[in-house]
Amino acid sequence: MLKRITLEHILFLDIETVPQHLSFQELDETTQALYEQKTKYQRKDDYTAEEFYDRAGIWAEFGMIVCISVGYFKMQGDVRNFRVTSFHGEEISLLTEFKTLLETHFNKPQHLLCAHNGKEFDFPYIARRMIIHGIDLPFKLNLFGKKPWEVPHLDTLELWKFGDYKTFTSLKLMAHVLGIPSPKDDIDGSQVRNVFYEENDIDRIIIYCEKDTVTVAQIILKLRNETLLEEDEVLSV
Repeated sequence: MLKRITLEHILFLDIETVPQHLSFQELDETTQALYEQKTKYQRKDDYTAEEFYDRAGIWAEFGMIVCISVGYFKMQGDVRNFRVTSFHGEEISLLTEFKTLLETHFNKPQHLLCAHNGKEFDFPYIARRMIIHGIDLPFKLNLFGKKPWEVPHLDTLELWKFGDYKTFTSLKLMAHVLGIPSPKDDIDGSQVRNVFYEENDIDRIIIYCEKDTVTVAQIILKLRNETLLEEDEVLSV
């Protein structure tokens, strides 16, 4: 079934998120209490809510998106290119720009969104942040009333599970075992918060996010048993 999908119909993406504030102390008392309650299971007795705040970016209620990178294939005869670009800046602006892309270029029934662990993280996170900002959900993210087979999403983690739901395989591990050049040669997800707030280096985050997006596309190629992308086939636009 995967080979039947036209590669040009897939929009590959990855997001980077950070806590909404630099420190726990910047939250009002109600939000602090809610964060403490939300993270109680993950923290156990090992950390206080304040000590755990550097991980707040993984929850859409307490985090925000600082970068969305997208990529898509462009075929011209025998020439294959993969074009990648990123949305960054104020969250409401980057979400609006991403929505415009979906509604103008990836709005047909055959179009699909693809991310690694996208069904559990990227897609719902984007949708929740859009709702929080009062942005109407684009069709590709509005899942209300849709049956599972009507959801226009591909997830490379789900594809790799082959029905086995007992385990999680990171993008880095999956790329490694499939012989795909590692995308994690600079920073990893746990460092994005520090790079954003302490180094103020959004360009470094964009590069990291775009590399992950390319890797998701490489995994799809590998699952289809097709030739991996060469460096000169990847264009940043």
